[in-house]
Amino acid sequence: MTFSNLPPAIAEALAERGYDAPTAVQAAVADPAAEGRDLIVSAQTGSGKTVAFGLAMAGELLAGEATLPFTELPLALVIAPTRELALQVSRELGWLYARAGARIATCVGGMDPSKERRALRGGAHIVVGTPGRLRDHLERGALDLSGLRVAVLDEADEMLDMGFREDLEEILDATPEGRRTLLFSATMPRPIVALAKRYQRDALRLATTGEERGHGDIAYQAVTVSPSEIEAAVVNLLRFHGAETAMLFCATRDNVRRLHATLLERGFAAVALSGEHSQSERNRALQELRDRRASVCVATDVAARGIDLPGLSLVIHVEIPRDAETLQHRSGRTGRAGQKGTAVLVVPYPARRRVESMLRGARINAEWIPAPTPEAIRVRDRERLLAALLEPAAFDEEDRLLGEKLLAERSPEDIAAALVRAHRSALPEPEEMIEDTPDARRAAQRERHRPGFDEVAWFRMDVGRRQNADPRWILPLLCRRGHVSRNEIGAIRIGPSETHFQIPRAIAAKFNAALARTAGKDGEGQDVRIEPSDNPPHPAARGDSDGPPRHARPARPHPHAGGPGGKHRARKPNGPREPRR
Repeated sequence: MTFSNLPPAIAEALAERGYDAPTAVQAAVADPAAEGRDLIVSAQTGSGKTVAFGLAMAGELLAGEATLPFTELPLALVIAPTRELALQVSRELGWLYARAGARIATCVGGMDPSKERRALRGGAHIVVGTPGRLRDHLERGALDLSGLRVAVLDEADEMLDMGFREDLEEILDATPEGRRTLLFSATMPRPIVALAKRYQRDALRLATTGEERGHGDIAYQAVTVSPSEIEAAVVNLLRFHGAETAMLFCATRDNVRRLHATLLERGFAAVALSGEHSQSERNRALQELRDRRASVCVATDVAARGIDLPGLSLVIHVEIPRDAETLQHRSGRTGRAGQKGTAVLVVPYPARRRVESMLRGARINAEWIPAPTPEAIRVRDRERLLAALLEPAAFDEEDRLLGEKLLAERSPEDIAAALVRAHRSALPEPEEMIEDTPDARRAAQRERHRPGFDEVAWFRMDVGRRQNADPRWILPLLCRRGHVSRNEIGAIRIGPSETHFQIPRAIAAKFNAALARTAGKDGEGQDVRIEPSDNPPHPAARGDSDGPPRHARPARPHPHAGGPGGKHRARKPNGPREPRR
């Protein structure tokens, strides 16, 4: 399929850029059936959608003319979620409409608003901006949308996720009724459907993502690791793939800061992007990635939205995405515009079922693999090194003279070995990791227990999840009733109607005697039965947690937590209970 029925100015611009055939989304919006209609387009990031909506609005802008006439009011408005994406859209539309004489004004945060107002007063055919800045210009009277012919919402789902609903509604309410509205979104959650119903008329739905929600150009992998070895797995994944540019996603800015520091210490050229960084710091970090001075970007979800980095071939989900849409948005940073990419989820052992459920819901087929071993990384290193050293290269006279001097002093084998060593010395060392086997996973869980808990006695309480049992009030209760410190309480496993916990066997008798003395006394939690347990819970039982002791949790009861001191008191048992069988 080729581009056809386009205005000459647009067709010539595409030819200059080497566009031979449209992508799926470009072909869909250029179809005669879509001409002049409101559109809801489900398209992945990196699918060529910026050019797609540029083509879609050509009819409204040019209206059969070869070039755009002078206008005092904007004819087209494009709203994007982030500054970086808005600037990218502005650049794309700039070359696409250059031969048509289009004037484009970009309105984004972090730029001089007075310059933007001058550009708007000068007569801009197309205005591209972020919701907050556009709303500001609108309220100050600098932006008049009464002559608008077409409005485009790019990555609308992300804008709603970022809390821009009110901004979008105010902007769209200021546009004329007869405008054409094009809504582009990678996903179609309910808020997007509601927005489309309110601001579009008889919209045509175009889905170019296919039946698989996962991006077709992205290979998904999932790596199971011990929770204590997540950073080691990230190091080995970066070393194994050797990506030109990689993006690592964390859930919080603190985790971004910590992982970024770890990677710098290990010798990676890494930058960080999170909410704590200023716009100038963000610009500097992105420029380092584009200049190849850095190859790894550690970011939060919000900070990375709208970023398009050339050569980004690897995305690592260091922390599990909160839902399938976040997984899709993160992974969509790679595999763009026909390029292949890899998205890897680092999955702690206890979270595997949750991740499997998320992948099924997203219709993504991920390959479950172990973390790369140091030996596998060294094999890849040898392959990449041989390919790099055997590439055709041009040498100048000075290089050859120095080579001759080296050959006079050393054998060719020694010189080659020295060259290999120099290349290897610049690479961070891979990490030794626990092998991903059932025995190794059980051993990893045992290693998480603290010293002093090799021999333990199990006790039980007659409250569980149904009674709102929570370690935040269980832990101080056990300390009061058993006259022990927090450090003398081991793993706590909360079941549906009872809770089991560990006490070191050496103090179990003293703990049990204290329970007998405090039973029935006045005070919080005295109505909870605590007694030795002959049937400790199985580590693999549903609802059990074999993680580290919960001593890091706050001791003060949460005001809305159940149990003693909380909103719901644990129920008082009616008489002695029968022993469990």
